Amino acid sequence: MGRYILKRIASLIASLIVASLAIFALIEVTPGDPAAFMLGLNAAPETVAALRDQLGLNEPLPLRYLHWVGGMLSGDFGLSYTYKVPVAELVGDRLKISLPLALIALALSTALALPAGLIAAARRGKAADAAVMGATQLGIAVPNFWFAMLLVLLLAVRWRLFPAGGFPGWSDPLAALRALTLPAVALALPQAAILARVLRSALIETLGQDYIRTARAKGLSRQAALTRHALRNALIPVLTILGMQFSFLLAGAIIIENVFYLPGLGRLIFQAITQRDLIVVESVVMLLVFAVIAVTFLTDLAYAAVDPRLRRPA
Repeated sequence: MGRYILKRIASLIASLIVASLAIFALIEVTPGDPAAFMLGLNAAPETVAALRDQLGLNEPLPLRYLHWVGGMLSGDFGLSYTYKVPVAELVGDRLKISLPLALIALALSTALALPAGLIAAARRGKAADAAVMGATQLGIAVPNFWFAMLLVLLLAVRWRLFPAGGFPGWSDPLAALRALTLPAVALALPQAAILARVLRSALIETLGQDYIRTARAKGLSRQAALTRHALRNALIPVLTILGMQFSFLLAGAIIIENVFYLPGLGRLIFQAITQRDLIVVESVVMLLVFAVIAVTFLTDLAYAAVDPRLRRPA
């Protein structure tokens, strides 16, 4: 297991190096001058040049890359061109919203998908299976931003059970959780639909294996075979989807954050791109890439814990 973990760590480090080079190169070739954007169209060329020098934009690209990477490794992500505050402070403030939102949405999607997938697999071909498959197809087909607006109209505007948008801060935890409930539901339902369908397919495939038929022949009930044996062996594709979903929920909730006016990471990236705040874009995207790669690393470890065969050397 130790050798397996070391190999995965080496792969993680190599992926981060490649990702950092790609992100820096893509941001640098993006058209537009941050200094000119900050000063406006009527700024004198000398003033723009002075600001570029102050921001370090005139340094050679390899040197700028090394400064950027070295700063991130030491916890210094630079100073935002627009907000004039450290990028780490900006990211920390936004993570207080985006991270709980992603975790709540992931918990909701898992809580909905696991029983739905189990019921559909246990009742394959029956009314319960058809109902679950119909509901999941609807959940996949309906855009989450449309569902989010529907939740606002019904639960916030008409029935006034939840706030329609905004975030009051964590000084009042109950109010903060109420503000995140509708966005989390809007994010969770499509992900729950995908996860339930994957779990159903994996369970049905596993129930057809020889060892399950042998257990059934020895008198084990279908329900016991499903929950005691099939579920554990069907977890690998489920873990893959869960890892992908967490990454998406953390980094891909831009539309939902805009629908509910949540000042999270998604809105920060969107605003930084429109304002040509390159240092914010580079640092936030790199952090999100690190989160995705780290989740993938943890998912691989979960694979090895679930299936010991993966720990054996090739």
